[in-house]
Amino acid sequence: MNIVFFGTPEFAVAPFKKLLRSRHKIVAVVTQPDRQRGRGRHVSASPVKVQADNSGITVLQPLKVKFPDFIGAMKKILPDSIVVVAYGQILPPEIIQLPKFGCINIHASLLPKYRGAAPINWAIVNGEIKTGVTTMLMDEGMDTGPVLLQRETEIKPDDTAGTLSQRLSETGAELLIETLERIEDGTVQPEPQTGEATYAPILKKNDGHIQWRKSSREISDLVRGMTPRPGAFTYLKGERIKILKAVSIEGSGEEGIIYRVTKDILYTGTGRGLLSLLELQPAGKPPMPVKAFLQGRDMREGMRFD
Repeated sequence: MNIVFFGTPEFAVAPFKKLLRSRHKIVAVVTQPDRQRGRGRHVSASPVKVQADNSGITVLQPLKVKFPDFIGAMKKILPDSIVVVAYGQILPPEIIQLPKFGCINIHASLLPKYRGAAPINWAIVNGEIKTGVTTMLMDEGMDTGPVLLQRETEIKPDDTAGTLSQRLSETGAELLIETLERIEDGTVQPEPQTGEATYAPILKKNDGHIQWRKSSREISDLVRGMTPRPGAFTYLKGERIKILKAVSIEGSGEEGIIYRVTKDILYTGTGRGLLSLLELQPAGKPPMPVKAFLQGRDMREGMRFD
């Protein structure tokens, strides 16, 4: 099967590599234009482009996939299938309807739950204990197409969005190959999505702002779901501090008030329960364990995180 692969971030790399090693042929890769990234704002290629360049595959980087010249280029390629993994743009009908076997999307949730741009993050933030990967045939809606295959996975208590994303990427890679094989031999048929739909909107920086009135469990889930990006954060005496690792513990204390502090312990009150802060990152500094964070700081019980 001749395939055009649409993908951009690290999550799409494992499916790309798996497809590259399969009997199918990637005839072109479509990824987002090179952008400024990181603190230095250096222009760099997407992870998928780096992999495609290393493999000698033609790379297309349209500013908008709905532009006529790009649609014309795709019609000339005329792939048997298009595979889409976290590409970052909505495909127009002219492209969705182009390949014989359709556009196959890998989505990191058990659809119809968590349609949208950030399903991994919001599943953790919302305290889910399981999620999964869906392959589906794309239509013109936002993750509304019929389901091909699904595979469920546990969300571990210590999972962050980063660790879960890596695991789901590998699962999605395996599921993609199985999906392509079963489409060709006719042993899988697309089925309409069933059940209540929920949504996972694109993350904004302020989504990570800790609300201390929430329970320690909810805040711990927020920290995990916002790690590594965009990060959960709070303020102490006007200083913005990221919380990179925290666990919910039994006890009670006033919302946002430091309940206990020693040379290597920092407990904070919440709306219900206590939160033990384990790894923090002050503004402009690298991440550090709580012991290093407390060194040289005049931290006292009764101080407040805002």
